Amino acid sequence: MEVQWSSILICTVYIVFILGFSSSSSLASPIEAYPSYGGECKIVPPKKEVFGNGRIIDITHKMRSDLPNFGSTESVGQLLQLAVSMKNGSLYNVSELKLRVHTGTHVDAPGHFYENYFDACFDIDALDLDVLNGPALLVDVPRNMNITAEAMKSLHIPRGVRRVLFRTLNTDRFLMWKKFDSSYVGFTEDGAQWLKDHTDIQMVGTDYLSVASFDDLVTAHRVFLKSRNIILVEALKLDDIDAGLYTVHCLPLRLVGSEGSPLRCILMP
Repeated sequence: MEVQWSSILICTVYIVFILGFSSSSSLASPIEAYPSYGGECKIVPPKKEVFGNGRIIDITHKMRSDLPNFGSTESVGQLLQLAVSMKNGSLYNVSELKLRVHTGTHVDAPGHFYENYFDACFDIDALDLDVLNGPALLVDVPRNMNITAEAMKSLHIPRGVRRVLFRTLNTDRFLMWKKFDSSYVGFTEDGAQWLKDHTDIQMVGTDYLSVASFDDLVTAHRVFLKSRNIILVEALKLDDIDAGLYTVHCLPLRLVGSEGSPLRCILMP
């Protein structure tokens, strides 16, 4: 693709790349490596879930305005707005992002359900990235139940497996494309305790906004987070992927003092 150096702008949230300006401040087409701002565009950039001929699978939900909002009948609403706009005379665009840190695909720190851990700065910036990156097992949970101790036993996850992604009925029901539904599948307290007592799992990934079932919301979270050795990744996009062994890479933002963070997660076969 021929690149005109008159004034090319590629923007992501809070990041602006300006390759050149002319006195006219005209905007050229975006280059392929940097899809344009996600508004109404005449030029439609490619939207992919799989990259590199299947070498990289994106398991992160897009940050959409219609994402479910935990505990609410309303969706999350508008997340982005232009704080600085070329349409208003600026030489560049800068978007502003406003969202709760547990929106969409995200990770929990121990301070999410423990006030003493929150005060002691066991925050997102203190999470062990080694736990969030490495070999991972994607398993299908029996579709007729929450993730109970019985369900955990039936999965026969061997010792030594440190990272497990649990695909449930939530994926089949497309719950991340609907308003919040408290009937989602999650861990019960006894299921969380069984995992903690009988496996070596340190990263728990699930396919809805909460790793814990609605009825066990507090108790299951507290079982997982008490030891500070288990990291919870929630609202993963696990449709159209075969169960099995992968390499997972999840990277949260370095939000000092925060008990949660959005993150980008990928699988590599």
